Amino acid sequence: MISYELIGITVLWLFLYGYLIVASIDFGAGFFAYYARLTKQDHLINRLISRYLSPVWEITNVFFVFFLVGIIGFFPDTAYYYGSSLLVPGSIAVILLAIRGSFYAFENYGSKESIVYLFLYGATGLLIPASLSVALTLSEGGFITEQSGVVSLAYLKLFTSPLSWSIVVLAIVSVLFISGSFLTFYASRAADQSALKLLRNYALFWSTPTIIAALTAFIYLSQHNERHFQNMMDLWWLLALSVGFFMLALWLLYSGRRYGLAFICVMLQFFCAFFAYGIGHYPYILDPFITIQEGATQESMGIALVIAFIGGLCLLIPSLVLVFKLFLFDADYVKGKK
Repeated sequence: MISYELIGITVLWLFLYGYLIVASIDFGAGFFAYYARLTKQDHLINRLISRYLSPVWEITNVFFVFFLVGIIGFFPDTAYYYGSSLLVPGSIAVILLAIRGSFYAFENYGSKESIVYLFLYGATGLLIPASLSVALTLSEGGFITEQSGVVSLAYLKLFTSPLSWSIVVLAIVSVLFISGSFLTFYASRAADQSALKLLRNYALFWSTPTIIAALTAFIYLSQHNERHFQNMMDLWWLLALSVGFFMLALWLLYSGRRYGLAFICVMLQFFCAFFAYGIGHYPYILDPFITIQEGATQESMGIALVIAFIGGLCLLIPSLVLVFKLFLFDADYVKGKK
């Protein structure tokens, strides 16, 4: 029988995957908007990006909030260990999110014409995933120490770790590849050929750094945490599916056809890789301090949380689909007619 701990962590991992996709589109769009302004191509894509962001920016962080509340509810020890060790990186991420939120708030009052605001918008699109990726690095073990009940982060070891920087680079280039792939599809729905050509080039360009960064992080993981690496090797079929979906997405983008299917392949690529990573991490949430079984809350509380979060997932996904259907994929809205 599957335990409530496994059901709980699976649901939370689904929320985190949802945030990975939705937030990546948002973060990458910010960078592309700023880069297009620098290269005098903002007239080609920035109106398209604005039409995408207007209805969805407020719901981007819902997945992340669900995950944070859930991980602390299911596994209370995560608040103690991660809360102490991620005080500085977490604070930086919160500040960056606040800066990004202020751009959205002031956009309606003309700040989008300011190159400074657009720079902050684009920079946070890269810095937020970089700062959040630190949590994945810490989960591999060796960076957090506990002495006399005091949890501390070995900053020097973290900043000199090849694994840490490889995960940061992977987070950044993945954001740009996911965003470029989706915006290419969105431009094709809008029948905006000039934007489509530019965004397709962005997606193709960032595809190669993504697969290189993934392989690099995989190599450094084998040197840092052999147990996790071997567990992932046992899931070779998931990794092979991930590579297969990546190759199919790349072929569709390169041949200039079926952009919607190409983005679905990108989503499946990251789904397979993300779950291979998560399953390979079992039974640890934070190696070696927190395991799924020993760190879980009491059973009655855990079951209640499982029911609540499955219900939340069942409400959130249809709501997101409805927003996409009513706004993003509405024939007139996507073409800027309303």
